[in-house]
Amino acid sequence: MADSTAATGTSGTPGEPRRGHDTREAVLFGGVYGAVLASSMVAALTQYGHSSAASRRYDALWLLVTACASALAHGYAHYIAERTPHRRWDALRALRQEWPLVTAVLPTVFLLAGAGWGWWPPGGVEYPAFGLNILLLFALGLVTARRATRAWPVAVLTGLGDALLGVLVVVANALIK
Repeated sequence: MADSTAATGTSGTPGEPRRGHDTREAVLFGGVYGAVLASSMVAALTQYGHSSAASRRYDALWLLVTACASALAHGYAHYIAERTPHRRWDALRALRQEWPLVTAVLPTVFLLAGAGWGWWPPGGVEYPAFGLNILLLFALGLVTARRATRAWPVAVLTGLGDALLGVLVVVANALIK
């Protein structure tokens, strides 16, 4: 028998409004989206060669603003797309559920801001940021594969595949911009 909660709501009762998405799904989706967003933004922001401390502080702020705007847009899209009767605070709940996306970009924001504050050289910080996000994609792929009861070798290969897909998406984004 198929799981009816995915299509009908949290209680499985047909017609009942869905009260939220699975937390694990939201964390994984937000983590992947945030890691790819952070890498793509860093690639786009550094493509012009600006690597001063001031530009890295600006990049950190711009990345945080972009992540928040993406989370707002995604939460709003969920709110509208579900087309169920809404209660007073449902829109805010939909937005609140997008916290994993913003959280996933925070390590990159920290790296860029740290370079802007002089904690490490601002030139070349995009490479550790890119590596950190690829590591995050690998870890998310590994965790999801293990939760799906895959053997360790398969889980590691899944993580590597997810990381490679992330690299391809970031490179494609960088080439398009």
